[in-house]
Amino acid sequence: MRIRDLTRAAYAKWAALIGREPLPMQADYDRAVREHSIDLLTVDGALAGLIETIVRPDHLWIENVAVAPDCQGRGYGRLLLAHAETHAVEAGRGEVRLLTNAAFATNLALYAKLGYAIDRIEPFRGGTAVHMSKRLATGLHFGASTPSP
Repeated sequence: MRIRDLTRAAYAKWAALIGREPLPMQADYDRAVREHSIDLLTVDGALAGLIETIVRPDHLWIENVAVAPDCQGRGYGRLLLAHAETHAVEAGRGEVRLLTNAAFATNLALYAKLGYAIDRIEPFRGGTAVHMSKRLATGLHFGASTPSP
């Protein structure tokens, strides 16, 4: 399955750093495809990245953001996150949440740069999990202008 292969390749660089496969490498993608929204980013016909999301009652959960190793550093992660934020607003959710490993410094820096705040930090499987969120503007609408008399 292309989704599983892309995710495993994207996260492989982190396995040695944290001493185990990151959770997205262990996921059941047959189930994820049935139960979650997985949007694919293709560039020139090749799978470059994906974002897996779940609409929850009060927010949009980002389960996984993965960019193919040879496509990293081109802004595709930012593009995928912006896509998820648009999806959240369209679903009437004013917040996006995600979880990452504290050891993934480049990911943490990207999320912070894009306006994600750290909500809490907690021990997780011998490492540290960082819960992050971003508030989104919802309910903004533009109407036709009416000329002054």
